[in-house]
Amino acid sequence: MHLEENLRMTIPEIQPLQDNKDKEEQYAVPELQQKKPPVPFAHIKTQLITAIAVSWVSMIIGYCSAYTSPASISLERDFNLDSAKLTWITSLMPLGALGGGILGGLLIENLGRKWTILLTDLLFLVAFIVNYFAQNYVYMYVSRIISGVSVGVLSLTLPVYLAETVQPEVRGTLGLLPTAFGNIGILLCYLFGTFYEWQQLALVGVVLSIPFVIVFWVIRETPRFLISRGKEEETQQALQWLRGPNTNIEKEFHELQKSYQEETETDETACESLKVLFSLNNFKLMGIVLGLMAFQQWSGINAVIFYTTKIFKESGSTLDETISTTIVGVVNFISTFIAAIFIDKLGRKVLLYISAVSMVLSLGVLGAYFFLKDATDIDVGFLGFLPLASFIVYVLGFSLGFGPIPWLMMGEILPAKIRGPAASVATGFNWTCTFIVTKIFLLLADEIGFHFTFWIFGAIVFLSLLFTIFFVPETRGQSLADIERKLAGIKVRRMSSVANLKPMPSSF
Repeated sequence: MHLEENLRMTIPEIQPLQDNKDKEEQYAVPELQQKKPPVPFAHIKTQLITAIAVSWVSMIIGYCSAYTSPASISLERDFNLDSAKLTWITSLMPLGALGGGILGGLLIENLGRKWTILLTDLLFLVAFIVNYFAQNYVYMYVSRIISGVSVGVLSLTLPVYLAETVQPEVRGTLGLLPTAFGNIGILLCYLFGTFYEWQQLALVGVVLSIPFVIVFWVIRETPRFLISRGKEEETQQALQWLRGPNTNIEKEFHELQKSYQEETETDETACESLKVLFSLNNFKLMGIVLGLMAFQQWSGINAVIFYTTKIFKESGSTLDETISTTIVGVVNFISTFIAAIFIDKLGRKVLLYISAVSMVLSLGVLGAYFFLKDATDIDVGFLGFLPLASFIVYVLGFSLGFGPIPWLMMGEILPAKIRGPAASVATGFNWTCTFIVTKIFLLLADEIGFHFTFWIFGAIVFLSLLFTIFFVPETRGQSLADIERKLAGIKVRRMSSVANLKPMPSSF
């Protein structure tokens, strides 16, 4: 194999290799280690502004997701809600997000990425206004459906917008901002929930939705969308604005043109795309991604986030339930950055192991606490600290592994040829699981008790540990090209093709 061919194989977005399980050919991939100079801040300043601006809307997602936790007690009192009605108020958001995820693909391709994000922000604004003026639980149903649709559309649009506006050197760092802002939104909701009830919390949501309407006029549409509409002059202007006034964008502009032309030349029919999506090897990879998504949600995380205050109230904890909820929000926020530090040092699988073990132990202890409290005559007053301690370990464990890694690995192990449609399927499946878990959580707790409910979640997380051990590949330190070839069944060995290059083993 010639050096030119080897170099070609290092390009991340290669044509996917299908059904090569029995192929024994060994590819030699040179590891070209070139230390790139740091990107000047002047070149990324506007990209940072753009990432912060769109991540602000992600903060509203976090606020909206956490809303029912501090608001549930006052909602139950004012609207005389039973568990069934309260679970519908909570679970209608993920159900709406499922529909929004399907709608999002159409919107970003026809309305554009930037305008779609504005639409979601306006939908949040309308949802919180309806919420604020609610006269009964039906208003809450409508509000949660609208906000859910917005969440679903945004969950597809934000990653696409950032991927198409931020340059590779800082994509990892700036790509963390939506997650960080989302956790800030959860924390804000918990903090305001210590002082305000459901109506005032809705008013805060209205206020949070306004700033993006203003900064929207500052940021630009993505160059990738503009080039797809034949707006070459606007594409160059957007690129120049994003990369800085003194940056030469000619090479990137021409690469963008070439990439779009190649995509249009290789467009497939819907039938052909489905055939590739459900081929034997891709079906296996989809199984890994869907498995991770299922275990992420069936760990019970959204049930905990949505009902934190109610759970603490039922636990009889020695700490006030609103204060305990706020502490959980702080831990959830901090853990995002801990995960960012270790994800490329320890590897994906190690963090998933730590995550699963932490959640199994904390859910087991939490279930035991509720068992002693509800099913025995033992006074658990001396264990009043245990619910909060268990929740801290649980949320920290989730955020280290099963929170971010399923989404990260979705982009890593799915071949480029099916990445778009497969990601849509995985996202829809994730929201479906979220809806089911949040809908049945309180119903399960009422029927079998909180202790058995937490033990069921713990048993599912234990299964996720086994799933990770036997089926999930390690992708740390490997290019998308290497991952794709390895999972397609082709042996990959790294070799030094240039003097003084150190070989790097590639294994799962």
